[in-house]
Amino acid sequence: MATAYIETTVPSYYVAKTSDSLLQAAKQATTRRWWDSGCSGLQLFTSLETLDEAGKGDPRMAADRLDLIRDLPLLPLPDVCLQLASRLVESGIVPAKAASDAIHIAVASVHRMDYLVTWNFKHIANPFIRDRLRRAVATVGFELPVMCSPEELLQNQDEDN
Repeated sequence: MATAYIETTVPSYYVAKTSDSLLQAAKQATTRRWWDSGCSGLQLFTSLETLDEAGKGDPRMAADRLDLIRDLPLLPLPDVCLQLASRLVESGIVPAKAASDAIHIAVASVHRMDYLVTWNFKHIANPFIRDRLRRAVATVGFELPVMCSPEELLQNQDEDN
C-alpha cells in the first residue's frame, strides 16, 4: 500500500467553515470528498509538527483539526529530519519564516513517504522549487515524495472507479 504524509493544510481545509471564495470553497469540498471517500486508498501518516500547527488558532477549529487526524500514525522527528529541514532553510529553498514547511518536507522524505499531501503551493508543492528540493533531499540520501493536493489524488481515484 502506498503511503502519504498529511501536513496541516489538509485537516485545515477539511474542517474550515465553507469559504465565500469559490476557489477556497472548492478546495474545501474536494478535501472533504477525498478524505471521506478513503483517501485514495493511501496509508496516511503525519507528525508532531502537524499536530502542533493544527492545534493553534481558534480552540474549536483546532480541536476539530486534531480530532480529524488523531488516529494517524505519527512519524518521529529524528535529528536527520531536523538537519535536512535546516539545510532546506539555510539554502534558501524554503524561507526561514516557513521552517515548519521544511520540516514537513524533511519528515516525508526521511520516512520515505510516497506522497506528501498538501494545499501549500507556496513553499511545499511549488513547481518552481521542486527540482531544487529534489536535489537537496537527494544530497543526503533520500528521495523527495510526490507532492500533490487532495484534488490531484481524487482525480486519479475517480479514474479508477
